[in-house]
Amino acid sequence: MQVDVTDLSVEIAGARLVDEVTLRAGKGRVVGLVGPNGSGKSTLLRCVYRARRPAGGTVRLDGDDLYAMTNRESARRLAALPQESVTEFDFTVAEVVAMGRVPHQRAAARSSEADRAQCAQALRRVGADHLTERVFTSLSGGEKQRVLIARALAQQPQVLVLDEPTNHLDIAQQLEVLALVRDSGLTVLAALHDLNLAALHCDELYVIAGGRIVASGAPHEVLTADLLAEVFGVRAHRVSHPETGAVQLLFDRLPSE
Repeated sequence: MQVDVTDLSVEIAGARLVDEVTLRAGKGRVVGLVGPNGSGKSTLLRCVYRARRPAGGTVRLDGDDLYAMTNRESARRLAALPQESVTEFDFTVAEVVAMGRVPHQRAAARSSEADRAQCAQALRRVGADHLTERVFTSLSGGEKQRVLIARALAQQPQVLVLDEPTNHLDIAQQLEVLALVRDSGLTVLAALHDLNLAALHCDELYVIAGGRIVASGAPHEVLTADLLAEVFGVRAHRVSHPETGAVQLLFDRLPSE
């Protein structure tokens, strides 16, 4: 499923946080959204997963207006893992993942055998089926992210939106989570803080600064020294990953004038 964001703007308290952004995530592609803190990444994604209504512009899934859909219809097509995806309740892992089946159930309906099979399959896909009876709040950060991705997969969406999915994870967990996302086969739109992880795992990148898209394209095309100096205020040295050939970056401070 293709995602098209066209001329999308967000205004809060008279300030324009996202300014006429246009981007596309093609079917089955992993598209990264990168930019400095406060650039508008999370605000933009909240519009894509319907947590915020934009002041202008459209979000379309295979040409269909996202905001013309019912909540249930959009949830059958798109799942999200926002930064604030936490639960303070003592739900078991099985109960958390079962929440992903709600868009496919009638009101007040109990989980069916088919629902339970989808949840079990999702947990197996992320390697978390051994956690089924654990209480969610007792899990490590990496385990929680695996379970939340399983919940999203149990939802059977065609599009997955992720806002900083590797925050607070150690490097092994970061690589595992992004590999899971990459192998899901879904259309993925993800805000990522780590530029090297974005370069390794994304097919395309959009760079946002001051609420506007300032560059887009393949990682090796976008992550230039000039752009990184202008947008992030750092000096970057490009190297190639020894196994994948993907562009990787070494950083230091810009020389003082």
